[in-house]
Amino acid sequence: MYEYKVDIYAVKNAEVEMNRMAKEGWRVVAVTPNIAMGHGIVVTFERSISSRA
Repeated sequence: MYEYKVDIYAVKNAEVEMNRMAKEGWRVVAVTPNIAMGHGIVVTFERSISSRA
């Protein structure tokens, strides 16, 4: 099973933030421009979680 997280970053800060999230076990699965705001990017992360009984 997986869990997902979506964050919005300024392009100049994205690399640092994505590396920080990777250290917490998250991996980037999608990056898209933030069309709603007209600047920045929307990053979707995924990580595996154990099944909950």
